[in-house]
Amino acid sequence: MTVIALAGNPNSGKTTLFNRLTGSNQYVGNWPGVTVERKEGKLKSDKTITVQDLPGVYSLSPYTSEEVVTRKYLLDETPDLAVATVDATNIERNLYLTLQLMETGVPLVLALNMTDILKKNGRKVNIKKLSYMLSIPVVGISALKNANIDKLESEVKHALNKKEKYPLPEYDERLESALKMIESNIVGLVPEDSTRWYAIKFFERDERVWDEVKLDATRKKDIEHIIETAEKVFEDNSDSVIVNARYEYIARIIEMCVIDEKDFSMSMSDKIDEVVTNRWLALPIFVGVMWVVYYLSIQTIGSMGTDWINDVLFGEWIPNFTDSLLKSWDVAPWMNGLIVDGIIGGVGAVLGFVPQIMMLFLCLGILEDCGYMARIAFVMDRIFHRFNLSGKSFIPMLISTGCGVPGVMSTRTIENDKDRRMTIMLTTFMPCSAKLVIIAMITGTFFRGQSWVAPSAYFLSILAVVFSGVFLKKTRLFAGPPLPFVMELPAYHFPKAGNVLRQVASRARSFIQKAGTIIFASCVLIWFLMSFNFRLQMTSQNQSMLRYLGEFVAPLFAPLGFGDWHAAVAVIAGLIAKENCVGTLRISFGGANFAQALHSTYSAMGAYAFLAFNLLCAPCFAAIGTMYKEYGDIRWTLYALGYQTGLAYFVSMLIYQGSQIVQLRINFESVFLSLVVVAMIVYALFIKKDENDKLYSVEKVPVGGKI
Repeated sequence: MTVIALAGNPNSGKTTLFNRLTGSNQYVGNWPGVTVERKEGKLKSDKTITVQDLPGVYSLSPYTSEEVVTRKYLLDETPDLAVATVDATNIERNLYLTLQLMETGVPLVLALNMTDILKKNGRKVNIKKLSYMLSIPVVGISALKNANIDKLESEVKHALNKKEKYPLPEYDERLESALKMIESNIVGLVPEDSTRWYAIKFFERDERVWDEVKLDATRKKDIEHIIETAEKVFEDNSDSVIVNARYEYIARIIEMCVIDEKDFSMSMSDKIDEVVTNRWLALPIFVGVMWVVYYLSIQTIGSMGTDWINDVLFGEWIPNFTDSLLKSWDVAPWMNGLIVDGIIGGVGAVLGFVPQIMMLFLCLGILEDCGYMARIAFVMDRIFHRFNLSGKSFIPMLISTGCGVPGVMSTRTIENDKDRRMTIMLTTFMPCSAKLVIIAMITGTFFRGQSWVAPSAYFLSILAVVFSGVFLKKTRLFAGPPLPFVMELPAYHFPKAGNVLRQVASRARSFIQKAGTIIFASCVLIWFLMSFNFRLQMTSQNQSMLRYLGEFVAPLFAPLGFGDWHAAVAVIAGLIAKENCVGTLRISFGGANFAQALHSTYSAMGAYAFLAFNLLCAPCFAAIGTMYKEYGDIRWTLYALGYQTGLAYFVSMLIYQGSQIVQLRINFESVFLSLVVVAMIVYALFIKKDENDKLYSVEKVPVGGKI
């Protein structure tokens, strides 16, 4: 079997190229021993060729799990060919990885991506000269526009058939002399094709290589002497010598191959970023953008479709037609109730919000595809850092706006174990598509026409993250300074309709499939519990198992403003899937007008407290399972769930009890509970640890370690 590996920096277009080359012939899994996603597929034009999409990395130094996976694969599994995906708009940094790939000895083809954007910026690359100077095949492509992909495939197949070894890059003569002496000491101890790479790693004092290759004492002493001599000659440490040599080599290539027609002009992306990432304007712009997103999704365009589906399709047409049909067939009353009230009522209540969810994903997809989402992460990093948090934690939170499961999984990219554990705990605070159903229900029922409610849920989540970060960083479990966050800001471009619509369709399909499986089963269970008593006799709602179970739990939620059995069972059902909150409420209120039933049972602020609680409390079972998998320890998982639920309870209590005071419904309970919650928040934010507590320990603690 022939294998080619795609390697490149993050945001170089590598995954887009992978999708172009393989189409739907893909397999997604994990690399053995680590929680890094593994993608492979078959080349569309030749199913005998397997394409391996390696994790995006900036170098082959083993500092992150992605770098370890990439270099281990290239050296141990040795693909037949590697394709280096290089972002033409950031060619200097991208070529740094290319040189390291060449040094491994794996045959290489360079795919120079985004050449169309480079041309718009007034620059161009002499492809033939670049190929000549690197001594490897180079193909200019645009993976996004599917330009020259066939030419790249042809070059890859030609290189596979040719099986030619290309000359390796040569650096300063003094450095080359030192590397050749190291090579002579390791001949026969390392793979012949990778001798150059191992020599450089020995020179850099790479601990993994020194431990991996078994050298006798004499050879170790000789190599160490070679390195020390070189450091004296260059008056620098060995790893810096290599870094400088590579960048000097790249500088010569760029000088010869890159033509810049606008040396002193700013690109359009730079001009936009001067405003969008401005120190004072960035946050107001972000707030404005998210307000527009939720206004379009919840209040206007999205709500039109939702109102029709809820009021007409699942409110009149389908229930009435099904009820008439079942009665004409003389179906038993309990079966009629199960189908009409349980399945259609419950599942329909969830499916009614599909238009709003699709509209939200459309807006977020446009923001992501045009490049603004990356700026949001940059803006939030600036804010997070002021509170001793890492901006890298916000990336999983952005992903969680679609679904909490991939959001939790994406915390794997965070190297610091303490920050990673904390991010896993906080990521599910963000409003995912399932929670959007609750937001839409509360907004449409209690706050119709008030455009601040839906976006306030988003910003409430961010405030919960910031507060939790400040508080948790003061504890021994999470203390320590945040790691610096380095990310690439891709150039702005017009969103591709195909990319955005595919993303919307994929997420909508996932939501509908969930409604047809998990939500369906949950609605059947809820209907059964609401229709039967503990003797399994069909009974009225007031005598049902569901009511007794709900009333047992309901007093816990009384201080939050929704202390009745309907809301209590909805919260519990939400642990299976958050959409169940809406379906369960719909079933539990039976045949009554749903909106009127909610209005007559809860106050507006009680409903908002219900929204806040379900936004911040323990997530659905799927996300909980993912948290357990990522933590690797049930104790950490329970600790996280306890913190989430506790915070949700206190925030919801503060919202409801505070609203009672503002509305002059002052009573001892409201004042006392509000003061208690505020006092706890102030204490959590301003408590200081004793200096002798060694709060900022930098020792590594495994993710699955003991609490």
